[in-house]
Amino acid sequence: MNLDFDAGDHLGPTRIIQVREPGIGLEGLLVIDNIAAGPAIGGLRMAPDVSLAECARLARAMTLKNAAASLAHGGAKSVLVGNPKMPAAEKERLIRAFASALRDCHDYIFGPDMGTDESCMAWVKDETGRAVGLPSELGGIPLDELGATGWGLFQAIREAAPDCELELDGARVVVQGFGAVGRHVARFLAAEGARIVAVSDSRGAIVDPNGLDLECLQELKRAGRSVAELEGGTALAAEQIIDIECDIWIPAARPDVIDERNVDRLRTRLLAEGANIPVTAGAEARLHEKGVLTLPDFIANAGGVICAAMEYRHLSQTAAFDALRDKVRANTRAMLDAARVAGVSPRQAAEQLATTRVEKAMRLKRWSLY
Repeated sequence: MNLDFDAGDHLGPTRIIQVREPGIGLEGLLVIDNIAAGPAIGGLRMAPDVSLAECARLARAMTLKNAAASLAHGGAKSVLVGNPKMPAAEKERLIRAFASALRDCHDYIFGPDMGTDESCMAWVKDETGRAVGLPSELGGIPLDELGATGWGLFQAIREAAPDCELELDGARVVVQGFGAVGRHVARFLAAEGARIVAVSDSRGAIVDPNGLDLECLQELKRAGRSVAELEGGTALAAEQIIDIECDIWIPAARPDVIDERNVDRLRTRLLAEGANIPVTAGAEARLHEKGVLTLPDFIANAGGVICAAMEYRHLSQTAAFDALRDKVRANTRAMLDAARVAGVSPRQAAEQLATTRVEKAMRLKRWSLY
Protein backbone atom coordinates (compact mmCIF):
# COMPACT_ATOMS: atom_id res chain seq x y z
CA MET A 1 0.00 0.00 0.00
CA ASN A 2 1.31 3.46 -0.93
CA LEU A 3 1.59 5.57 2.24
CA ASP A 4 2.87 8.76 0.60
CA PHE A 5 0.77 11.73 1.72
CA ASP A 6 1.12 15.49 2.01
CA ALA A 7 0.60 16.94 5.48
CA GLY A 8 -2.94 18.29 5.02
CA ASP A 9 -4.20 21.67 6.19
CA HIS A 10 -6.00 23.45 9.03
CA LEU A 11 -9.10 21.28 8.60
CA GLY A 12 -7.32 17.95 8.94
CA PRO A 13 -6.73 15.06 8.92
CA THR A 14 -7.11 14.76 12.66
CA ARG A 15 -6.12 11.08 12.78
CA ILE A 16 -4.64 8.42 10.48
CA ILE A 17 -4.68 4.78 11.55
CA GLN A 18 -2.98 1.96 9.67
CA VAL A 19 -4.17 -1.59 10.40
CA ARG A 20 -1.96 -4.54 9.45
CA GLU A 21 -2.08 -8.20 10.38
CA PRO A 22 0.10 -10.03 7.83
CA GLY A 23 -0.82 -13.43 9.23
CA ILE A 24 -4.38 -13.14 7.95
CA GLY A 25 -3.71 -10.85 5.01
CA LEU A 26 -5.29 -7.80 6.68
CA GLU A 27 -4.16 -4.38 5.48
CA GLY A 28 -6.25 -1.23 5.76
CA LEU A 29 -6.36 2.44 6.59
CA LEU A 30 -8.67 4.83 8.36
CA VAL A 31 -8.40 8.58 7.82
CA ILE A 32 -10.52 10.73 10.12
CA ASP A 33 -10.38 14.14 8.51
CA ASN A 34 -12.43 16.39 10.80
CA ILE A 35 -14.83 15.78 13.71
CA ALA A 36 -15.69 19.36 14.71
CA ALA A 37 -19.38 18.88 13.87
CA GLY A 38 -19.62 15.43 15.42
CA PRO A 39 -18.46 11.84 14.92
CA ALA A 40 -17.33 11.23 11.37
CA ILE A 41 -19.40 9.19 8.92
CA GLY A 42 -17.56 7.69 5.97
CA GLY A 43 -17.71 4.60 3.84
CA LEU A 44 -15.58 1.48 4.01
CA ARG A 45 -14.09 0.98 0.55
CA MET A 46 -12.62 -2.37 -0.48
CA ALA A 47 -10.30 -2.53 -3.48
CA PRO A 48 -7.00 -4.18 -4.41
CA ASP A 49 -5.32 -0.84 -5.14
CA VAL A 50 -5.77 1.75 -2.43
CA SER A 51 -3.44 4.41 -1.07
CA LEU A 52 -3.21 6.81 1.82
CA ALA A 53 -3.36 9.82 -0.49
CA GLU A 54 -6.60 8.60 -2.08
CA CYS A 55 -8.09 7.72 1.30
CA ALA A 56 -7.27 11.20 2.63
CA ARG A 57 -8.85 12.86 -0.42
CA LEU A 58 -11.98 10.77 0.04
CA ALA A 59 -12.08 11.62 3.75
CA ARG A 60 -11.90 15.34 2.94
CA ALA A 61 -14.71 14.93 0.44
CA MET A 62 -16.80 13.44 3.25
CA THR A 63 -16.01 16.38 5.55
CA LEU A 64 -17.20 18.80 2.88
CA LYS A 65 -20.18 16.63 1.97
CA ASN A 66 -21.44 16.38 5.54
CA ALA A 67 -20.85 20.08 6.18
CA ALA A 68 -22.60 21.13 2.98
CA ALA A 69 -25.60 19.02 4.02
CA SER A 70 -25.57 20.60 7.52
CA LEU A 71 -25.20 17.20 9.18
CA ALA A 72 -23.90 16.88 12.74
CA HIS A 73 -21.04 14.71 11.52
CA GLY A 74 -17.47 15.11 10.39
CA GLY A 75 -15.80 13.28 7.54
CA ALA A 76 -13.70 10.13 7.32
CA LYS A 77 -12.96 7.24 5.00
CA SER A 78 -11.60 3.74 5.52
CA VAL A 79 -10.07 1.49 2.89
CA LEU A 80 -9.37 -2.21 3.01
CA VAL A 81 -6.97 -3.87 0.58
CA GLY A 82 -8.60 -6.82 -1.19
CA ASN A 83 -10.71 -8.00 -4.07
CA PRO A 84 -14.34 -7.26 -3.14
CA LYS A 85 -15.40 -10.31 -5.18
CA MET A 86 -13.39 -12.71 -3.01
CA PRO A 87 -15.31 -15.63 -1.44
CA ALA A 88 -17.91 -14.35 1.00
CA ALA A 89 -16.45 -16.15 4.02
CA GLU A 90 -13.00 -14.66 3.42
CA LYS A 91 -14.46 -11.21 2.89
CA GLU A 92 -16.44 -11.43 6.11
CA ARG A 93 -13.32 -12.53 8.02
CA LEU A 94 -11.28 -9.56 6.76
CA ILE A 95 -14.00 -6.99 7.33
CA ARG A 96 -14.73 -8.27 10.82
CA ALA A 97 -11.02 -8.22 11.66
CA PHE A 98 -10.63 -4.67 10.34
CA ALA A 99 -13.71 -3.45 12.23
CA SER A 100 -12.56 -5.17 15.41
CA ALA A 101 -9.19 -3.41 15.18
CA LEU A 102 -11.05 -0.08 15.05
CA ARG A 103 -13.59 -0.95 17.74
CA ASP A 104 -12.35 1.73 20.15
CA CYS A 105 -12.26 4.49 17.53
CA HIS A 106 -15.56 6.04 18.62
CA ASP A 107 -15.13 9.11 16.40
CA TYR A 108 -15.80 7.00 13.30
CA ILE A 109 -19.08 5.50 12.04
CA PHE A 110 -18.74 2.98 9.21
CA GLY A 111 -20.93 3.15 6.11
CA PRO A 112 -21.05 1.16 2.84
CA ASP A 113 -18.92 2.21 -0.11
CA MET A 114 -17.41 0.71 -3.24
CA GLY A 115 -16.92 -2.99 -2.65
CA THR A 116 -19.05 -3.16 0.52
CA ASP A 117 -22.79 -3.37 1.13
CA GLU A 118 -25.50 -3.77 3.76
CA SER A 119 -24.30 -7.24 4.78
CA CYS A 120 -20.80 -5.87 5.34
CA MET A 121 -22.23 -3.17 7.58
CA ALA A 122 -24.07 -5.82 9.58
CA TRP A 123 -20.71 -7.52 10.27
CA VAL A 124 -19.20 -4.16 11.26
CA LYS A 125 -22.12 -3.36 13.57
CA ASP A 126 -21.73 -6.75 15.21
CA GLU A 127 -18.04 -6.01 15.91
CA THR A 128 -18.16 -2.31 16.84
CA GLY A 129 -21.77 -1.29 17.51
CA ARG A 130 -21.36 1.58 15.00
CA ALA A 131 -22.51 1.37 11.38
CA VAL A 132 -25.06 2.85 9.00
CA GLY A 133 -26.52 1.52 5.78
CA LEU A 134 -27.63 -1.60 7.64
CA PRO A 135 -30.05 -4.24 6.34
CA SER A 136 -33.68 -3.47 7.08
CA GLU A 137 -33.79 -6.53 9.35
CA LEU A 138 -31.40 -4.67 11.69
CA GLY A 139 -33.39 -1.45 11.58
CA GLY A 140 -31.40 0.09 8.76
CA ILE A 141 -32.28 1.86 5.55
CA PRO A 142 -30.62 -0.27 2.83
CA LEU A 143 -28.97 2.52 0.86
CA ASP A 144 -27.85 0.50 -2.15
CA GLU A 145 -31.03 -1.51 -2.46
CA LEU A 146 -33.18 1.64 -2.47
CA GLY A 147 -30.74 3.78 -4.43
CA ALA A 148 -30.33 6.62 -1.93
CA THR A 149 -27.23 8.08 -3.58
CA GLY A 150 -28.74 7.71 -7.04
CA TRP A 151 -31.95 9.39 -5.87
CA GLY A 152 -29.97 12.33 -4.49
CA LEU A 153 -27.92 12.57 -7.68
CA PHE A 154 -31.14 12.67 -9.68
CA GLN A 155 -32.41 15.53 -7.50
CA ALA A 156 -29.20 17.51 -8.07
CA ILE A 157 -29.46 16.99 -11.84
CA ARG A 158 -33.11 17.99 -11.86
CA GLU A 159 -32.31 21.18 -9.95
CA ALA A 160 -29.35 22.08 -12.18
CA ALA A 161 -30.81 21.21 -15.59
CA PRO A 162 -32.51 24.59 -16.18
CA ASP A 163 -29.19 26.36 -15.52
CA CYS A 164 -27.80 24.85 -18.72
CA GLU A 165 -31.13 25.11 -20.58
CA LEU A 166 -31.66 21.37 -20.48
CA GLU A 167 -34.93 19.44 -20.42
CA LEU A 168 -34.73 15.99 -18.85
CA ASP A 169 -37.41 14.63 -21.17
CA GLY A 170 -35.43 13.44 -24.18
CA ALA A 171 -32.01 14.25 -22.69
CA ARG A 172 -29.22 11.86 -23.74
CA VAL A 173 -27.49 10.35 -20.69
CA VAL A 174 -24.22 8.44 -20.39
CA VAL A 175 -23.47 6.54 -17.17
CA GLN A 176 -19.88 5.48 -16.53
CA GLY A 177 -20.19 2.75 -13.90
CA PHE A 178 -23.48 0.83 -13.95
CA GLY A 179 -23.34 -0.18 -10.29
CA ALA A 180 -25.01 0.75 -7.03
CA VAL A 181 -25.23 4.45 -7.94
CA GLY A 182 -25.26 4.36 -11.73
CA ARG A 183 -28.08 1.88 -12.21
CA HIS A 184 -30.40 3.78 -9.87
CA VAL A 185 -29.79 7.27 -11.26
CA ALA A 186 -30.30 5.82 -14.75
CA ARG A 187 -33.66 4.44 -13.62
CA PHE A 188 -34.78 7.73 -12.07
CA LEU A 189 -33.74 9.76 -15.12
CA ALA A 190 -35.40 7.32 -17.52
CA ALA A 191 -38.64 7.73 -15.58
CA GLU A 192 -38.45 11.45 -16.45
CA GLY A 193 -38.12 10.66 -20.14
CA ALA A 194 -34.35 10.77 -20.48
CA ARG A 195 -32.64 8.36 -22.89
CA ILE A 196 -29.80 6.30 -21.43
CA VAL A 197 -27.65 6.04 -24.55
CA ALA A 198 -24.51 4.45 -23.07
CA VAL A 199 -23.40 2.72 -19.89
CA SER A 200 -20.21 0.97 -18.83
CA ASP A 201 -18.78 -1.30 -16.18
CA SER A 202 -15.23 -2.48 -15.50
CA ARG A 203 -15.36 -4.94 -18.41
CA GLY A 204 -16.82 -2.86 -21.23
CA ALA A 205 -19.42 -0.40 -22.50
CA ILE A 206 -22.57 -0.55 -24.57
CA VAL A 207 -24.04 2.23 -26.75
CA ASP A 208 -27.39 2.74 -28.46
CA PRO A 209 -28.43 6.26 -29.57
CA ASN A 210 -32.08 5.19 -29.35
CA GLY A 211 -31.77 4.29 -25.68
CA LEU A 212 -30.78 1.15 -23.80
CA ASP A 213 -33.09 -1.36 -22.15
CA LEU A 214 -32.36 -0.83 -18.45
CA GLU A 215 -34.16 -3.96 -17.30
CA CYS A 216 -32.05 -6.13 -19.62
CA LEU A 217 -28.93 -4.40 -18.32
CA GLN A 218 -30.02 -5.13 -14.75
CA GLU A 219 -30.54 -8.80 -15.64
CA LEU A 220 -27.04 -8.99 -17.09
CA LYS A 221 -25.52 -7.52 -13.94
CA ARG A 222 -27.54 -9.82 -11.69
CA ALA A 223 -26.15 -12.74 -13.71
CA GLY A 224 -22.59 -11.52 -13.16
CA ARG A 225 -22.13 -10.51 -16.79
CA SER A 226 -20.95 -7.26 -18.37
CA VAL A 227 -23.23 -4.58 -19.78
CA ALA A 228 -21.18 -4.93 -22.99
CA GLU A 229 -22.95 -8.25 -23.60
CA LEU A 230 -26.33 -6.55 -24.14
CA GLU A 231 -27.83 -7.52 -27.49
CA GLY A 232 -28.84 -4.77 -29.88
CA GLY A 233 -26.27 -2.14 -28.95
CA THR A 234 -22.70 -1.47 -29.98
CA ALA A 235 -20.09 -2.84 -27.60
CA LEU A 236 -17.01 -0.75 -26.84
CA ALA A 237 -14.03 -0.86 -24.53
CA ALA A 238 -14.95 0.61 -21.14
CA GLU A 239 -12.68 3.64 -21.55
CA GLN A 240 -14.35 4.63 -24.85
CA ILE A 241 -17.48 5.74 -23.04
CA ILE A 242 -15.76 9.10 -22.56
CA ASP A 243 -16.17 9.73 -26.30
CA ILE A 244 -19.97 9.34 -26.47
CA GLU A 245 -21.70 12.66 -27.11
CA CYS A 246 -24.55 13.35 -24.71
CA ASP A 247 -26.38 15.99 -22.66
CA ILE A 248 -25.61 14.51 -19.21
CA TRP A 249 -22.45 12.53 -18.42
CA ILE A 250 -22.35 10.74 -15.06
CA PRO A 251 -19.14 9.26 -13.64
CA ALA A 252 -20.29 6.73 -11.05
CA ALA A 253 -17.30 4.44 -10.56
CA ARG A 254 -13.69 5.05 -9.57
CA PRO A 255 -11.72 8.21 -8.67
CA ASP A 256 -9.96 10.30 -11.31
CA VAL A 257 -11.59 8.78 -14.39
CA ILE A 258 -11.54 12.23 -15.99
CA ASP A 259 -8.22 14.03 -15.86
CA GLU A 260 -6.21 16.56 -17.85
CA ARG A 261 -5.31 13.94 -20.47
CA ASN A 262 -8.84 12.95 -21.50
CA VAL A 263 -11.10 15.82 -20.42
CA ASP A 264 -11.25 17.39 -23.88
CA ARG A 265 -12.75 14.18 -25.26
CA LEU A 266 -15.94 14.81 -23.26
CA ARG A 267 -18.84 16.24 -25.26
CA THR A 268 -21.61 17.04 -22.80
CA ARG A 269 -23.52 19.96 -21.31
CA LEU A 270 -23.84 18.73 -17.73
CA LEU A 271 -21.50 16.48 -15.73
CA ALA A 272 -22.90 15.15 -12.45
CA GLU A 273 -20.38 13.41 -10.19
CA GLY A 274 -21.96 10.24 -8.87
CA ALA A 275 -18.65 8.80 -7.66
CA ASN A 276 -16.34 10.38 -5.12
CA ILE A 277 -13.48 12.46 -6.62
CA PRO A 278 -14.08 11.13 -10.17
CA VAL A 279 -12.68 14.28 -11.84
CA THR A 280 -9.31 15.84 -11.08
CA ALA A 281 -9.12 19.51 -10.08
CA GLY A 282 -7.41 20.45 -13.34
CA ALA A 283 -10.03 18.65 -15.42
CA GLU A 284 -12.86 20.35 -13.53
CA ALA A 285 -11.26 23.72 -14.19
CA ARG A 286 -11.04 22.86 -17.88
CA LEU A 287 -14.72 21.86 -18.01
CA HIS A 288 -15.70 25.14 -16.37
CA GLU A 289 -13.60 27.01 -18.92
CA LYS A 290 -15.43 25.17 -21.73
CA GLY A 291 -18.85 26.02 -20.30
CA VAL A 292 -19.74 22.53 -19.08
CA LEU A 293 -21.78 22.71 -15.87
CA THR A 294 -20.16 20.34 -13.37
CA LEU A 295 -21.91 19.28 -10.17
CA PRO A 296 -19.16 18.38 -7.66
CA ASP A 297 -19.28 15.08 -5.82
CA PHE A 298 -19.83 16.31 -2.28
CA ILE A 299 -22.98 18.18 -3.37
CA ALA A 300 -24.38 15.85 -6.03
CA ASN A 301 -23.81 12.44 -4.45
CA ALA A 302 -24.56 13.34 -0.83
CA GLY A 303 -27.81 11.36 -0.81
CA GLY A 304 -26.27 8.25 0.69
CA VAL A 305 -24.67 9.95 3.68
CA ILE A 306 -27.71 12.16 4.31
CA CYS A 307 -29.89 9.04 4.41
CA ALA A 308 -27.30 7.30 6.59
CA ALA A 309 -27.28 10.17 9.09
CA MET A 310 -31.07 10.01 9.29
CA GLU A 311 -30.87 6.25 9.86
CA TYR A 312 -28.36 6.83 12.68
CA ARG A 313 -31.02 8.96 14.37
CA HIS A 314 -33.65 6.23 13.85
CA LEU A 315 -35.78 8.24 11.42
CA SER A 316 -38.14 6.40 9.10
CA GLN A 317 -37.27 5.63 5.51
CA THR A 318 -39.88 8.13 4.29
CA ALA A 319 -38.54 10.92 6.50
CA ALA A 320 -34.98 10.13 5.44
CA PHE A 321 -35.77 10.31 1.72
CA ASP A 322 -37.75 13.53 2.21
CA ALA A 323 -34.76 15.08 3.99
CA LEU A 324 -32.44 13.77 1.29
CA ARG A 325 -34.49 15.36 -1.50
CA ASP A 326 -34.84 18.71 0.23
CA LYS A 327 -31.19 19.00 1.31
CA VAL A 328 -29.67 18.01 -2.03
CA ARG A 329 -31.90 20.32 -4.04
CA ALA A 330 -31.39 23.24 -1.64
CA ASN A 331 -27.61 22.74 -1.59
CA THR A 332 -27.43 22.47 -5.36
CA ARG A 333 -29.41 25.68 -5.78
CA ALA A 334 -27.35 27.54 -3.17
CA MET A 335 -24.13 26.43 -4.86
CA LEU A 336 -25.24 27.41 -8.36
CA ASP A 337 -26.57 30.80 -7.25
CA ALA A 338 -23.38 31.56 -5.29
CA ALA A 339 -21.22 30.52 -8.24
CA ARG A 340 -23.14 32.78 -10.61
CA VAL A 341 -22.97 35.81 -8.29
CA ALA A 342 -19.24 35.37 -7.55
CA GLY A 343 -18.30 34.39 -11.08
CA VAL A 344 -16.58 31.18 -9.93
CA SER A 345 -17.01 27.48 -10.64
CA PRO A 346 -19.66 25.45 -8.80
CA ARG A 347 -16.91 23.59 -6.91
CA GLN A 348 -15.31 26.80 -5.71
CA ALA A 349 -18.67 28.07 -4.49
CA ALA A 350 -19.50 24.76 -2.81
CA GLU A 351 -16.12 24.47 -1.12
CA GLN A 352 -16.46 27.96 0.29
CA LEU A 353 -19.92 27.16 1.65
CA ALA A 354 -18.83 23.86 3.23
CA THR A 355 -15.47 25.10 4.55
CA THR A 356 -17.13 28.06 6.26
CA ARG A 357 -19.44 25.66 8.09
CA VAL A 358 -16.56 23.41 9.18
CA GLU A 359 -14.50 26.37 10.40
CA LYS A 360 -17.44 27.70 12.41
CA ALA A 361 -17.90 24.27 14.04
CA MET A 362 -14.17 24.20 14.84
CA ARG A 363 -14.36 27.59 16.54
CA LEU A 364 -17.10 26.29 18.81
CA LYS A 365 -14.99 23.38 20.12
CA ARG A 366 -13.45 23.77 23.55
CA TRP A 367 -9.92 22.77 22.56
CA SER A 368 -9.91 24.24 19.07
CA LEU A 369 -6.68 25.94 18.03
CA TYR A 370 -8.31 27.39 14.94
